[in-house]
Amino acid sequence: MEGEPSRRAVIAGAGAAAAVTALGASSALAAGDPGGLAYRSATELVEMLANREMSARELLDAAISRIEALDPKINAVVVRDFERARAAADAADAALAKGERRPLLGLPMTVKEQFNIAGVPTTWGDPKFKGWTPDFDALAVQRLKAAGAVIVGKTNLPIALRDWQSFNEVYGTTNNPWDLSRTPGGSSGGGAAALAAGFVPLELGSDIGGSLRCPAHFCGVYAHKPTLDLVPQRGGGPPQTPPNPVRGDLSVHGPMARSAADLALELGVIAGPDEMMEGIGYKLALPPPRHEKLADYRVLVLDKHPLCPTAASIAAALNGLADRLAKLGCRVVRDSPKLPDLAQTTRVYRELLAAFYSADLSPEIRERVEAAAKALSPDDRSLTASQLRGMTMSHVEWIQKSRIRGGLRARWVALFQDVDVVLCPPMPSPAFPHDHSPQRNRQIDIDGTSISYIDQVAWIAAATLTGLPATAAPIGKTETGLPIGIQIIGGYLQDRTTIAFAGLIEREFGGFTPPPLFA
Repeated sequence: MEGEPSRRAVIAGAGAAAAVTALGASSALAAGDPGGLAYRSATELVEMLANREMSARELLDAAISRIEALDPKINAVVVRDFERARAAADAADAALAKGERRPLLGLPMTVKEQFNIAGVPTTWGDPKFKGWTPDFDALAVQRLKAAGAVIVGKTNLPIALRDWQSFNEVYGTTNNPWDLSRTPGGSSGGGAAALAAGFVPLELGSDIGGSLRCPAHFCGVYAHKPTLDLVPQRGGGPPQTPPNPVRGDLSVHGPMARSAADLALELGVIAGPDEMMEGIGYKLALPPPRHEKLADYRVLVLDKHPLCPTAASIAAALNGLADRLAKLGCRVVRDSPKLPDLAQTTRVYRELLAAFYSADLSPEIRERVEAAAKALSPDDRSLTASQLRGMTMSHVEWIQKSRIRGGLRARWVALFQDVDVVLCPPMPSPAFPHDHSPQRNRQIDIDGTSISYIDQVAWIAAATLTGLPATAAPIGKTETGLPIGIQIIGGYLQDRTTIAFAGLIEREFGGFTPPPLFA
């Protein structure tokens, strides 16, 4: 009808109205989200776009309006590419009008700042790279664009991706949408915050030290650490490095979302061998989920770690889920003689991770680290000692540790003959308050016990050291309302099993819920 505002005008205008009240009453925020678009799943939105219930440009304008209105309080989307996103959305609408269908056609999303996008700055949060702009897309970004995704911008991270918080001198600090005084996690913290705040339905992140699983746990969203090398890493390296094919050792790239189904959707787009490397001769054929019903799953539950305490709230949520699974008919066990030694796993992982990071040490820092490592007592088995030993190990020592890793992998293979998934915490505590002091001085409080900041790596180690898939999913909240997540570890290349299991517990017990400030 003449004089009736277009859907685009309604969505954009309502977004502008939300900007006036920023983080005001829930009703004001709801007015900035007509039709509940902000928290629709990627799967739903792709279907709505294909059915022409809305245009890609309308959906993008809604996302941009929400980011502009609410992100000043969070600082998640720190690199914005709105104009090119609008052009991409218009192109997607033209393709949709012709009946074209692609997995993500017209869907707005963000990617972690580390991923190169031609014409968009990449710094890894390091001031020395400020102003550098690549002329190529990371391979995962290429695949997302080819699937029709509209890249809105890039999300915040810690400098050099080395923290469980997301702050740096280039972009500042990202806040947790559940409690602005706390971190959203790291290093994919900006992406988790953007998802929780309803800015976008999908995010591309990475993980070498829990960088997908920690933020998902802290922000109440979903993330998947794929099997090692399932997602190729070309173009995701440090700034100014060439986009050559690379193999991972511990690090992976993976999807983040607000539902398990959306993890599977994104993983299906970005997974598969690099066309310039293994893809020359190999194709991907992941096995299906091991079971279709929760009752058929064999589950090993781990709630205690030998090297790190776990908050009672985290253990209680995990054990509560285990009890509910058992009542549904799952075979739930608490131990197995085939379980690899978690203490040894964590120490070896910490050494190999430190060795990886030591490549970028300055001569001055390396000299200090070597002196500290030489002063260690042979009896010092702390994770701090493991870190120092790893930072100074020789290539021969690295090979020896990697051989131990091979033995641990064999034990996991044997374990997954008896169980289908292993459930454990992603981190030992919920999201903690911002702490920008030097990492070596930081302490984390876990139910009154103070531990070294780096000891939080304990629950992350098992899946990362051995290259196993691990899905993080929300399962509850603390008494103060902070999210609690679970880590679902599966056998080698059983990525569909861990994601499917997350989907089954989501369907049975519930999953993501919006933070009260942004609902």
